Amino acid sequence: MLDAPRRIPDTTGMSIPQITDSHCHLDFPDFDGERPEIIDRALAAGVRRMVTICTKLRLEPTVRAIAEAHAPVFYAAGTHPMSAADEPLATVDDLVSMAQHPKFVGIGETGLDYHYTSESAEIQKRSLRVHIEAAQETGLPLIIHARAADDDMARILTEGVKVKPYTCVMHCFSSSAELARTALDLGFYLSMSGIATFPKSQDLRDIFAAAPVDRVLVETDSPYLAPPPYRGKRNEPAYTAHTAQVGAEVFGLDYARFAAQTEENFNHLFWKAAEYEATT
Repeated sequence: MLDAPRRIPDTTGMSIPQITDSHCHLDFPDFDGERPEIIDRALAAGVRRMVTICTKLRLEPTVRAIAEAHAPVFYAAGTHPMSAADEPLATVDDLVSMAQHPKFVGIGETGLDYHYTSESAEIQKRSLRVHIEAAQETGLPLIIHARAADDDMARILTEGVKVKPYTCVMHCFSSSAELARTALDLGFYLSMSGIATFPKSQDLRDIFAAAPVDRVLVETDSPYLAPPPYRGKRNEPAYTAHTAQVGAEVFGLDYARFAAQTEENFNHLFWKAAEYEATT
């Protein structure tokens, strides 16, 4: 049990370990008028890259423009499962076409959410399968949102891999140990968000502790789920460092070592971002 908010290591006089916020939503109105400052604060905290996620394909031009305007920002696009019934069904061709942009690095977020939107389960499953096919076609990682749908999620992800292998991250993972094992057995990654830092999240920390450390990413999902000491306030990419500090403790590593491992993990999964940096 975490009994107090963890402090980020004092890096006075030394370089700050670098990490990546693998999932945030910089296009959300919560950040209007502040994006340059928010990105600057992230960089100052050692968060050297951010992947901003488009959740409705009609908004892809807006999200793309943010990535184009800011060197540390990459982006992904898909139809969020909670919007699947209200938005046009994505096509594989739509997603493959968008993926031609040099800073487009992932497919999604997509997935299943039966907590709030169980009535749209069938269209969510159709949408998820479209996104899986796009990930298979492009070789880019699938970005999965899963809530209260573990059985269907495990089945559909497994069925997809049997048809054609693809890569995937279970974003903001907070589901069951069984779904974590299925995802890891498929070769997928788990992403740690602020939820893992909450005092009552020991069971979730135990799930991460049982995972291979080379299959873990960190993220904010900002503006949501701020970790202590900012819980209840607007989250932002700089706070990835607080989640990464807890991640280091979960795996029994010092912060710099855990940061380096998550960077290696990100570069392996989000290979297109790594290749972009290598050529610019």
